[in-house]
Amino acid sequence: MANGNINARTLHELYQQLGLSTDSLQKESGFTIHYLEDTFKDLPFRSEPFRPNYFSFLFIKSAFGHYTIDDQRFEVTSNTVYFTNPGNYRIFEWEKLEHTCLITFGEGFLKEYVHDDVYRDFSFLLSEVVSPRVLTHHQFDQVEELCSQIHKEYKGDALYKNKIIGALVIALLLKIKEYFFQDYNPIYEGNRSSQIVKNFKLNLERHFRDLISGKTNTQLRVQDYADLQSLHVNYLSSVISSKTGKTISSWIADKTTTEAKVMLQDEALNIKEVAFRLGFLETPHFSNYFKKHTSISPADYRKQYFNSLS
Repeated sequence: MANGNINARTLHELYQQLGLSTDSLQKESGFTIHYLEDTFKDLPFRSEPFRPNYFSFLFIKSAFGHYTIDDQRFEVTSNTVYFTNPGNYRIFEWEKLEHTCLITFGEGFLKEYVHDDVYRDFSFLLSEVVSPRVLTHHQFDQVEELCSQIHKEYKGDALYKNKIIGALVIALLLKIKEYFFQDYNPIYEGNRSSQIVKNFKLNLERHFRDLISGKTNTQLRVQDYADLQSLHVNYLSSVISSKTGKTISSWIADKTTTEAKVMLQDEALNIKEVAFRLGFLETPHFSNYFKKHTSISPADYRKQYFNSLS
């Protein structure tokens, strides 16, 4: 299938490019929650093809439409939960919307406010393509109540707003795991290409855990990720690019800057220590790398972050 026409780092960015209202979305934290019927007033609606760079959960009490992910098209009906992770080509089509809640978040939000090793407990977040899951009425009532609480906090201005939302997201993810994914292992799901992508994501995650914990101080190269799966580097690169719309280097850069931002928010760590933990031998090299990929220096990012808290 063709590449997506829109590459969206956030839901706010996607809605802007689709010409939709962003009034119900907040941009700061990398987390959003809103009810689709408040945005999609003129139905039916069919989106342009896009590739998101965020996780999304759709809780559908009363709606009808279709989702396309890569070459798979799913019918979306009432009392379902629908999950997607970053990277895949997709289209959504809505014909009816009455009570449908969408939650989106980036990996940075997960790491900072949910759990710094979130994929260990919630491995289903690494799944490539998950068909809609049908809930019982009791199960839907449970997740609907959590969505309502999260939405209330999102609209409020509590002192520990994002931490409260993060705690509620943990509860929501645990409910979803209980209902559908107790014995889920992403390695055994999907075709060969999907397995290669999942293995790459797991290897990327494990390597950065090892970096940050001090088990290693050497960054893996693209060749190293290919060697971990006994694949030719060109083949791995082709699979990752075609399946996710991002190169391996882009995945590594996004992961590096995400982890750097989390550590820069820790006042106990100076920038030299952050650089060392991420495998950079020289602090200026890390600073240049960070600025290249975020358009801001580590020192300025840290200053902006702490100014936003005061």
